[in-house]
Amino acid sequence: MSSRQNLNHELSKLFNKLWDADVNRFTPGKDYRISLQGKAGYVPTGTNNAKDSASHPLFLYVNEERLHNVKTFAAFVSLLDNYEMSTGVTEVVTPEEVAENNSFLDAILETAVMKMAHEYLVQKKLAKPTLKDFKTQLYSIWFQLYSREGGRGTDSCGFEHVFVGESKRGHEIMGLHNWVQFYLQEKRNHIDYKGYVARQYKSRPDEDDQVLNLQFSWKEMVKPVGSSFIGVSPEFEFALFTVIFLLSQEKVTKEVVRIEEYELQIIVYRHGRFIGTAYPVLLSSNNEDLY
Repeated sequence: MSSRQNLNHELSKLFNKLWDADVNRFTPGKDYRISLQGKAGYVPTGTNNAKDSASHPLFLYVNEERLHNVKTFAAFVSLLDNYEMSTGVTEVVTPEEVAENNSFLDAILETAVMKMAHEYLVQKKLAKPTLKDFKTQLYSIWFQLYSREGGRGTDSCGFEHVFVGESKRGHEIMGLHNWVQFYLQEKRNHIDYKGYVARQYKSRPDEDDQVLNLQFSWKEMVKPVGSSFIGVSPEFEFALFTVIFLLSQEKVTKEVVRIEEYELQIIVYRHGRFIGTAYPVLLSSNNEDLY
């Protein structure tokens, strides 16, 4: 069965509205430039050896002034250093970090993107009508700590996994599906980009593609395939993943949507009442690819 038959038209319509409303999104070629370089090789599961098909970083340039001056990006960046990388190590959340989490949610809830997502969820009776109550709901879904390994203390949360990334006891990368974190870690020489992962119907992505499948190492551990939006705002990703999370009670939800020219599968894993992980997978990025 082709993915076209599974396309969720209702969500595609909503997500395109959110895409158009995302005024904070960075423009490829203007606000940032990337260098895709070579195609990544195959990495067997459990190994941390990968052929390096990229001698340079992925990000050649990012407009840091925008990163620090756009309110939602600035609030987002301040959250990225608040977590213990390895699972099995209990997270301690300070009052300052709780305040930073709240400031971030306040900032994204002021945007048209999150307001539209909220309206949609209210119509579906999946969110409370006031933004104050919706903020409480978002805090629980994304920032409530839980035990990823079971019985080892509260060592994880949805935000940490998806946006910051974590390691499975220091041996395996989990999560890290956010381009800002990727860029900042790459700048600190913690991430080594290994090359792009080609898609089924297309040999090479384009430098202005805003969804990419990548291979990289992070602090010596290899991620064979990591998929990520590139350039989008934090509120856009929060809106997408939250909508899909709240629409389904399934442990794993996979929705095929078309946003702009991208045909994507958005995948959300549930960890009880919270987000376990969430990420986009690029299926194709123009019409010819579908045939």
